[in-house]
Amino acid sequence: MCNDYEQHVREAAYRKALEALELGGSDGDEAALIIADDIRIGDFGPVLRAAGNGVELKQMRFGFPPPRAKAPPVFNFKSDKRSFADSQRCVVVLSGFFEFTGSKYPKTKHRFSLSGSPIMGIAGLWSEDEDGGLSFTMLTCPPGPDVEPIHDRQVCVLKPEQWVEWLFLTRPEAELLRPLPAGTLDVDVVREGKQ
Repeated sequence: MCNDYEQHVREAAYRKALEALELGGSDGDEAALIIADDIRIGDFGPVLRAAGNGVELKQMRFGFPPPRAKAPPVFNFKSDKRSFADSQRCVVVLSGFFEFTGSKYPKTKHRFSLSGSPIMGIAGLWSEDEDGGLSFTMLTCPPGPDVEPIHDRQVCVLKPEQWVEWLFLTRPEAELLRPLPAGTLDVDVVREGKQ
């Protein structure tokens, strides 16, 4: 499952997405837009969350803390047949995510991006630990036609116009937490792996 993504979204694209939603971000949002070729479990990335009637962008750690000793962080969470109405919802802001195929290292690295857009989101949940540290996990669903040839699950991709619908649940969850139609995602091979 998605344990690596890239963040090449620039301030102008982020602001344009917010303006189209008729939402203002908080001052200083740009500082959270760190640029990175790879954001992996344990790294920090920009995450959009509700803040009153608006939104704010915060840097959060990728992966909820392990639920018990010796368990791994929770970086993906199945959305199937669940309600998140009482959850702390967020949108992970990114330019593309990666999936890997093959059994030998290095594996083939596939990049998925939203067709025709420099920016996309992934539906997620966020939490705050007792020390005030913020973390997030990505929601997953069955694979859509663009992902299915490569992986048996996929993250719940949100187009920018769907971000507010997820954050404030102004649209049924089942319409948001599902794969997008064929051709919505561009798929590129970033690195050929060993056979």
